[in-house]
Amino acid sequence: MIVSTGLACAILVGGFLMLVILRVPVAFALGLATMPLVVLDLRLTPFILLDRMFQSYNSFILLAVPFFLLAANLMNSGKITDRLITLAREMTGWMPGGLGHVNVMVSMMFAGISGSSTADAAGCGKILIPAMQREGFDTRFSVAITACSSVMGVIIPPSILMVVWGGVMQISVGALFLAGAIPGMLIGFALLSTVFVYAKVYNYPVAGRPTLSSFWTAFRGSILALLTPVFVVGGIIGGVVTPTESAIIAAGYAMILGLFVYRTVSFRDLGHIFYDTGRFASISLFAIGTATAFGWLLAFYKVPRLIVEMLTQLNAGPFETMLIIALLFLLFGLFIDAIPTIIILGTVLMPVAAAADIHPVVFAMIGIISLAFGLVTPPYGLCLLISASIGGLNVIQVIRDVVIILIPMLIILILVMLFPEIALWLPRMLLPSSL
Repeated sequence: MIVSTGLACAILVGGFLMLVILRVPVAFALGLATMPLVVLDLRLTPFILLDRMFQSYNSFILLAVPFFLLAANLMNSGKITDRLITLAREMTGWMPGGLGHVNVMVSMMFAGISGSSTADAAGCGKILIPAMQREGFDTRFSVAITACSSVMGVIIPPSILMVVWGGVMQISVGALFLAGAIPGMLIGFALLSTVFVYAKVYNYPVAGRPTLSSFWTAFRGSILALLTPVFVVGGIIGGVVTPTESAIIAAGYAMILGLFVYRTVSFRDLGHIFYDTGRFASISLFAIGTATAFGWLLAFYKVPRLIVEMLTQLNAGPFETMLIIALLFLLFGLFIDAIPTIIILGTVLMPVAAAADIHPVVFAMIGIISLAFGLVTPPYGLCLLISASIGGLNVIQVIRDVVIILIPMLIILILVMLFPEIALWLPRMLLPSSL
C-alpha cells in the first residue's frame, strides 16, 4: 500500500494528538505515532526510522545541550544565582516595585550564563517568589513575572534552543546568538516597564536605596559569573571555539567558580548535579531522536511542499507569512516542548520561509521567540508550572497576570517581524560572513 500525503499527515498528527491527550510523554508519543505508517506503507521499514534517529544523535553540536544544562545546574547549586540577585537588587531595587525589577534583571543576567529558561525559573524563583511574598507583592504577580521573565533564558545568548536550531537547520550558531541579543534586551525592557506600571497601580514597595559602596561590593562578588557570556559568545564570534566547545568552557568555568573560587559546591555535590543534568539532557535528546523521525516522515510525504502551495494560493506576503509562522509556533508551543517543535515544525516551515524571502536568521528568531512564549502558556507551560508550584498556586490562578505580562512581549515579536534588522543588525556588523 502506498499512503497518500493527506492520509499520512492525518495519521501522524492525529495519532500524536491522541497519544498526548492520553497523557503519553511527548517524546514517546512522537515515536509511537510513526508506527502505523511503517506498517501500512510498503516503502518504509523500522530500520529507516531508527537510522533517522541515529543520524540526529550523530551530531557534534548537540553535545552543547547537556553541557549548557550542566553549567546552569552548577550556577544554581553554587549559589551564584544569589550573587546575581544581590547585584540586580543594587541596580534596580530602588525603583517602584523594586523586587519585581530585580526579578527581571536577574533573569536577563542569568540568561546570559545558562541558556535554559527552566533553570532560570527554578533557580531564581526559589529565592525571589518567597521574598516578593514577604514584601507584600501579590503572589499571582510574583509567580507570573518570574515565569515570564525566565523565557529570556532561550532568547538572550547563549541559548540551548539556538544551538539545536543551528544544528538542525545548518545555520551559524554565532549568528543566532547575536541575533537574539537585541530582541532579548527589548523583551527585558518591556518587562521592566510592565513591572513599573504594576507597581504604580498596586503601590508595590522599593527594595532599598543602593550606595556606591554596596553596589561595588555586589558587582565585585558577581563579576566572575558575568564573564561567562563573554567567554561563550565571544569565543564563538571570534572563531576561537565551536558552540560545543563553548558549552564545555561554560560548564568547566562554572565548576571552577563553585568548587575553588566561591567554594559553595563540594565534590560530594557533584554526583547529584551530574545525575540531574544527565536526567534532563536524556529527556531532551531522546525527544530530538523521535522528533527527527516524525519530521522526516512529514518531509517524506511532501507535507512542506503542500503548505508552500497553500500559502502561494493565498498570495501571502513576507509579513503575512511571518505571522502565520509565528502563530503555528505559538500553537505547537502550547502542547509540545520547544526542541521537538524546532525539529518538526522548523524543518517543515523552512521552505515556506524561503519561498516568502524571509532571511533564515529572522525565521529562526520568530520561531524561537514564539516557542519561548509556550514555556509560560498552558497546558505545557513548563516555566509557569515550576513558578506556580514554588508560589503554592495552580496555573489557573495566575493566567490573567501572565496574559497581561505577555502582551508587551508579543509586541516585541511583532516588531521583529516588521523590522527584521532588529535581529540582523548585530550579525551583519560583527559576523557578516555567517550571513
